[in-house]
Amino acid sequence: MITDSVGNALTKIRNAVRVKHEKVTVSTNKLIIGVLKVLEDKGFIGTFELKTLENKTRVADINLKYNPSASIVEIKRMSKPGRRLYVNCNNIPRVYNGLGIAILSTSKGVMSDKEARKQNIGGELVCTVF
Repeated sequence: MITDSVGNALTKIRNAVRVKHEKVTVSTNKLIIGVLKVLEDKGFIGTFELKTLENKTRVADINLKYNPSASIVEIKRMSKPGRRLYVNCNNIPRVYNGLGIAILSTSKGVMSDKEARKQNIGGELVCTVF
């Protein structure tokens, strides 16, 4: 059984980008859907479509984005099941001096680092993307 579903989804996306696949399918939960919405809003992935399979498993078909090169260069899981990483609004990291984004799970939902700074809230640092 997979204990880190977010880490598994990010690894599938990272591997698919490296071998230049057009699409990738990942199993989902609320946190993964929130992360995918942020990635879509910030232009790191194309669109994604949620589906339910015969065995009632929810999956997302993600269209990856390439403008001559991949939109995602690096995607890193920060908070892990064995070591959760929480930050307040003053300690949210800047990814590559603002070129990348950090994705946080806050009390007001999953959001990017810029939105969290604007709303002056912190939370669990899920991943960083560049």
